[in-house]
Amino acid sequence: MPSPRVAFLGTGLMGAPMAANIARADLPVTAWNRTPEKAARLVEHGVRVAESAADAVAEADVVCTIVSNAESVEDVLFGHGVAEAMRPGAIFVDMSSIPPRIEKRHAEQLAERGIRHLDAPVSGGTRGAAEASLAIMVGGRKDTFVAATPVLAAMGRATRVGPDGAGQLAKLCNQVIVAISVGGLSEALLLASAGGADPAAVREALRGGFSESRILQEHGQRILDRNWMPGGLVRNMLKDLDAVIEEAEDCGLDLPFVGLARSLYQSLCDRGVTGYDHTALLLEIERRNEPHRVGDKPDVTPM
Repeated sequence: MPSPRVAFLGTGLMGAPMAANIARADLPVTAWNRTPEKAARLVEHGVRVAESAADAVAEADVVCTIVSNAESVEDVLFGHGVAEAMRPGAIFVDMSSIPPRIEKRHAEQLAERGIRHLDAPVSGGTRGAAEASLAIMVGGRKDTFVAATPVLAAMGRATRVGPDGAGQLAKLCNQVIVAISVGGLSEALLLASAGGADPAAVREALRGGFSESRILQEHGQRILDRNWMPGGLVRNMLKDLDAVIEEAEDCGLDLPFVGLARSLYQSLCDRGVTGYDHTALLLEIERRNEPHRVGDKPDVTPM
């Protein structure tokens, strides 16, 4: 069986390394980005760069996209002519993080054109994208998932969690855990520092106990380094938490911890801290507890 031809739309912080990893798996890749320079750097990985999104997908068997929000997905699909240009039977894999209800609508619209659909948002940040170790949460038909597996496997570990929209629902569950955990981690390290303990030593002492996690390992180090260069953006976390609350309301659920986390991220965004890594939630907690601060390192911030 010939290798699937892949189009990758959206080659930003996440998309560029993801597309490169697909190419490293010896799959033919054509890339497109609204800012052409961001796609051009993939040429060294053997990726063909298309002048338009429609050109990129015209011969593709699998089309992957990862863009910032639902409006951007809509624009790529229907504003840039992707849905019209895709061949019947091809698979559209949306790896963006958007509300489940919108993903379901896109699946229905594509099915009317004979195009198959998967929603496959990811977790793991820029490091996971670079290392091809992303957790990929997939919604859609089982046979479509199986057909797209060679492409998904080049980017990380893919798990089908249910029908169309279920992948986005799983991503919202991920964001609930991450947002609340980052809040707890921030408060714990601030408490350690204010109480006179070495927060770095406290983090090390907690390793291997019940609070051990990738968040304690990676985000804990980020906080100690006060490194707010983005893996996952504050503004994207707020977007996802808004979607969580909307989905919870549709299900008749009250999620109080989510509401608190959302209000803290909203406060950060209101202060203009939108392009920082989402571990910068610490900055809002510190603001409420001045003059207390975790460590004495200077902040490393985006330009």
